[in-house]
Formats: sequence, structure tokens, C-alpha cells
Amino acid sequence: MAAPVPEGCRASWQPYAGTVGSWSIFNIVVALVVGLVLFKVGTVILGSFARPVPEPPDPGELRKVRLTYECSICSTTVRMTMANDEVPEPPRHCMEDMELVTPVDDL
Repeated sequence: MAAPVPEGCRASWQPYAGTVGSWSIFNIVVALVVGLVLFKVGTVILGSFARPVPEPPDPGELRKVRLTYECSICSTTVRMTMANDEVPEPPRHCMEDMELVTPVDDL
């Protein structure tokens, strides 16, 4: 059913002035602003994941070691061959520090 036309306005009357299809111009502007904000927030979040790779330490800072660690929960074994200290902090596995299993004589 068509909208009633006011008296004397037949030639210039537009029942949906200021609309595009069923969208008003205000709705289109709001949708564009929301889309722009979402795009900006998305690019900031994705950009925060892109961190530069840290520079490698100087060659003289790392030492050759031969340490073996074992996870006390799942028994995973790790051999460490390079470290920044002679006895570095143990690596973590299963959310716990691993135990040093290298014999004391080999340190």
C-alpha cells in the first residue's frame, strides 16, 4: 500500500526523501563509522602481535654447556648445549621448573 500523498504536492512529493532503499542516510553514516572503528581496532590488535625479533646476543656471551634436565611430571628430557651462565635457570615444562639430572661431576 502506497503512502498517502498530501493535497497540492503531487508533482514534487517524495515519500522516502533522504533514504536509500530502506536505509536512511543516518543509518549509512553510522554503519560506515562503526565499520571504520572496527577496522582500526582490528589493525591495532593484529599489529600488537607483530613484534620485532630480538637481536641475537653477542657471540662471546653464550657459553657451551652440557646440561640435562628432566620434567618431574611427564619425564621429558632436555639437553642444553648453550647458555648465558655456567649453571642457568632450569627450563620450564608442564608449568613447572625441570630438574637438573646431569651428574655433579660433569658440571
